[in-house]
Amino acid sequence: MTTEPPGSADLNGAFAYTWDLVGDPAAAERIAALGVGAVVLQTAYHSVRAMTPYHPVHRTVHATHAAAYFPLDPRSWHGMRLTPAMPGWAVDTPDRFGTAASALRGQGLRVEAWLVLTHSSAAGERAPDLTVCNAFDERYGYALCPAQPEVRAYATQLVRAFCERYDAAEVPALMLEACGWLGFEHGSHHEKTAGADLSRGCRDLLSVCLCPACRKGVEAAGADPGAVAQAVRRTVDAEMRDGVRAPRLLAESLGERGARALLRHRRSVIEELTRQIAAAAPGREILLMADGDPQATGPDSGLDLGRFDGRATAVVLKCWDDEDRAVARVEEAVRTTARPVIANVSVLEEHPAHLARKVARLWAAGAQAIRYYHAGLASPARLRALRTANAQQAVTAITAATAPTEEGAA
Repeated sequence: MTTEPPGSADLNGAFAYTWDLVGDPAAAERIAALGVGAVVLQTAYHSVRAMTPYHPVHRTVHATHAAAYFPLDPRSWHGMRLTPAMPGWAVDTPDRFGTAASALRGQGLRVEAWLVLTHSSAAGERAPDLTVCNAFDERYGYALCPAQPEVRAYATQLVRAFCERYDAAEVPALMLEACGWLGFEHGSHHEKTAGADLSRGCRDLLSVCLCPACRKGVEAAGADPGAVAQAVRRTVDAEMRDGVRAPRLLAESLGERGARALLRHRRSVIEELTRQIAAAAPGREILLMADGDPQATGPDSGLDLGRFDGRATAVVLKCWDDEDRAVARVEEAVRTTARPVIANVSVLEEHPAHLARKVARLWAAGAQAIRYYHAGLASPARLRALRTANAQQAVTAITAATAPTEEGAA
């Protein structure tokens, strides 16, 4: 009898940065000791300042711009305005991803490539006309708009370049972050927006992109983009100037037709982008970071998961918030989609004493696997909590798989 190798939804895993591993000969073994079977490894990533508490050389890394952590052939990007930058921090290794991935595979760990697609301040500064534009004609320079053909071409080429370098047997899965719109919810340097006390509805309205490509898409989906923009401005100003809170649902601000057209446009663009990426990545699993709320923007694509007709082997739901809300989100996703649901759990946000309980509840809610964020950033106490939660879930899974059915017991 032959058995298929485990897929991404059959293993628990942890996130890691390449700089956690490169230059630290003990790192891969340390991650393997957590008991996970997979590692989601930084491949193309936005700017960040990160702690590296276990590395023998550095304690912090400041990635000053978005970068690709694998070698690129400039010829593949000829004629394209959007091109990935290369990193110049932490370590001096031409193939950071390949070096880290090799160490992880040496410990028997499955490697999943972690690709951030539309989040890049560096790219946005070079091509501001390709960034998200709100209803006040203000640009979000950190957010590339996926409705722009050049942005989709950039994201697809990034995936293609990666797949041409690394065989599917070495890296069988791609985890896609920011495979859609980033919105207002993004901290800039010296952020000064908290005092406006914006409601969730107002933030969603400020996240509506109305760049020329999105205006065209909204119009094709059946609404007047000018009327949508006017409704956004009116509702946002009513809250910010007069204290009239914006409704939670977009339909209450934009009207049924406007909201329906906007969400249809968004879903269509994300579906097309995932199809293009899947075509550029034959033989790979596509793990889509998604949010079951179609109004959502951000690193997790806002989608009606029951209607999503794009390409995704599994959906990865962020479960970093309140435990009850996270469980309800997983339950809803399991009800509405036939795709496996992977729960993304933050070891950094969760109190270590509560982690095992939360993971057990997410598992009971229908999550088929867990991805723990983040093996390189967590304190020793949080890593111990991760190891405990993972071990507890493994015992529960084995018990459930071997428990006799009523028919078998009879």
